[in-house]
Amino acid sequence: MHFTEPVYRNPYWPTWPLIQITQGCTHNRCKFCTMYKDVPFRMQPIDWLEQDLKELRAAAPHAKTIQLLSANPLAPTYDRLMPRLELIREYLPELEHMYCATRVSDLKNKTVEQLRRLKEVGVDEISLGVESGDDWTLQRINKGYTAQDILEQCHKLEEAGIRYWMTFLNGVAGREHSHEHAVNSALIFNQCKPMLVGTGGLTLFPGTPLLEEARRGEFTPLTERELMLELKDFLEALTCDCELNTHHTSSMNLSGPFLARKQQILEDLQYGLDHFDMDELTNVRQNKQTL
Repeated sequence: MHFTEPVYRNPYWPTWPLIQITQGCTHNRCKFCTMYKDVPFRMQPIDWLEQDLKELRAAAPHAKTIQLLSANPLAPTYDRLMPRLELIREYLPELEHMYCATRVSDLKNKTVEQLRRLKEVGVDEISLGVESGDDWTLQRINKGYTAQDILEQCHKLEEAGIRYWMTFLNGVAGREHSHEHAVNSALIFNQCKPMLVGTGGLTLFPGTPLLEEARRGEFTPLTERELMLELKDFLEALTCDCELNTHHTSSMNLSGPFLARKQQILEDLQYGLDHFDMDELTNVRQNKQTL
């Protein structure tokens, strides 16, 4: 199998088999991320893809799911992407679901009808690394799109019938803009129909521009308590009928159906604020080196 290191995959989807469609990230300039810092973006060579599919056909001829890699495998235009997806279906004809993460901007070059065709071939659930619905924050962390872009592209997915996840990156606006980041993100999320909203707390990993800005005093990270307070602001304003997943670097596990359990989730969060050892949580975060 041909995989370009590092390999990241969503642990909440079936984690095997995997197939790499692209290498690196088209944007690669978000200030909080170094995941693909040294990996130039390019399409996976078609002969590599076919070799990998021959291996998968031998190992898992009845595979029902597959996860597409790398950072944003839906970035290529429809005309370049579809032949690769059709090749996957040719080698694994029993596939029912293709899962992948991708960027909001990757959907701009595709019409609703083209997205419908992607769904027909199997791409029926994707994860969008939205991070914020607040324009000040999106510009501050160099996400490369606006809140209006989020709305437009998510509505296209809804019209095409593709399920999607949205992420909220708790703490990424810093102390200076925390409340606005939380509330404005919820306002944008509320206008969409995500099947799942995921959130993790910002961790300043080595090599990230935000860490360097924090060291220069240009960015003020939130404390563990402030992260939880910001998350509370976000969840209080959130009205999506979705699953909630507090993952990776969250201070506490609040996962489950959201609207039906919203009051209990907020009460659990308040319990954490009142009783958790914030020094211990800080120590855990400071010892993380990577996602």
